[in-house]
Amino acid sequence: MGPSFLSIVSLYRAYLRRCFAGAGLSSRTLDVDSQTTLHFWAPRDKSAQKGSVVLVHGFGPEAIWQWRRQVQLLAPHFNVYVPDLVFFGGSSTRSSERSEVFQAACVGKLLEKLEVERFHVVGTSYGGMVAYNLAQMLGKERVQKVVIASSGVNMTKTHNVALLQRAQLDNIQELMLPPTPQHLRKLMSLSIHNPPKILPHFFLSDFLDVSFLFLSHMFVEIFLVTHYKGMNFFNSSLVILVGTRKPEKKGKPPSQFWAG
Repeated sequence: MGPSFLSIVSLYRAYLRRCFAGAGLSSRTLDVDSQTTLHFWAPRDKSAQKGSVVLVHGFGPEAIWQWRRQVQLLAPHFNVYVPDLVFFGGSSTRSSERSEVFQAACVGKLLEKLEVERFHVVGTSYGGMVAYNLAQMLGKERVQKVVIASSGVNMTKTHNVALLQRAQLDNIQELMLPPTPQHLRKLMSLSIHNPPKILPHFFLSDFLDVSFLFLSHMFVEIFLVTHYKGMNFFNSSLVILVGTRKPEKKGKPPSQFWAG
């Protein structure tokens, strides 16, 4: 990989960080216990007049890549907290745990240390599983509303077989953890509505280089734990499933959260 100043992806990442900072958030790191450190974005000036919302990202690069638009729209109305889950971005642990239950417990510890008593939580993709478990752990005394978006609800092995047939691949791991630009292009064609028509090969290669998590064996372990356990995890009325809907009037607090 070349110098970062020659990397389009690195420059865009710097732009994303500026967007978060411009929305009033600051980048921080905190030890949530003796083994685990989480990187997160939190309000520079927490307001007692606002509610709090936690945005939990999915598989892919760090959280700033997944929540830019939502942070810019929600920050005027909420105290917004955006953690990087363990082994994503700047978060790490010495624990051998890899489950979404462990991820949820780490986020819960973070919020406790930040003295966030009550909050809404929004999770997308893998983050939806984490958000669900976080709400289940802390209960309605602390979690107000839960939004799950773009998560593989009730996925079975049959669904994965059909997906692989569409992708013309033999291994689900090659699709979900793309090792090459060609695999990444295939994933985008199947997972993004109206994907970019022109996306140079060098950009995708740069993205994989900068987003080194795709090559992290820790990240692979997280995927394997989640995938082989299955995703049929809903058994509670805590979860609200929504589509994509934006606020009707500019400047008004959104009546629904959305992801994507």
